[in-house]
Amino acid sequence: MAKLRQKNPRAVRQAEEMRGLEQLHMDIAVNFSQGGLLSPHLHNVCAEAADAIYTRQEDVRFWLEQGVDSSVFEALPKASEQMELPRCRQVGDRGKPCTCRYGLSLAWYPCMLKYCHSRERPAPYKCGIRSCQKNYNFDFYVPQRQLCLWDEDP
Repeated sequence: MAKLRQKNPRAVRQAEEMRGLEQLHMDIAVNFSQGGLLSPHLHNVCAEAADAIYTRQEDVRFWLEQGVDSSVFEALPKASEQMELPRCRQVGDRGKPCTCRYGLSLAWYPCMLKYCHSRERPAPYKCGIRSCQKNYNFDFYVPQRQLCLWDEDP
């Protein structure tokens, strides 16, 4: 894909394929002071959210297999306990715990090669990059509703 160039790089792109919504439950907190073991970029990217960096249990298993020390991670309330908590948008008291949701939409990203057909060529050939759209919902525990002020829309 690196060799393919866009013919009009300034054009507004529309995704050719919709890849749907993926629901991710973030059930582990990351210790910011030791987060550099996961990525050298963590301290720059997450500096303002030092007490609120989350990941999934599946990701933790991967990092532990890679030799990352388990002290980097801290378990949040169990998933079953979190499921009983209401979504933050349903909680009136800003001091109560709740499940916060952060939505992310990737409107356009290159996802695979595009193959074209022609009468002159017997086999399909590479002619561009197929574009996709993907949406994510990240759900995570917060000890106080006031730590999730953006989760207000239905």
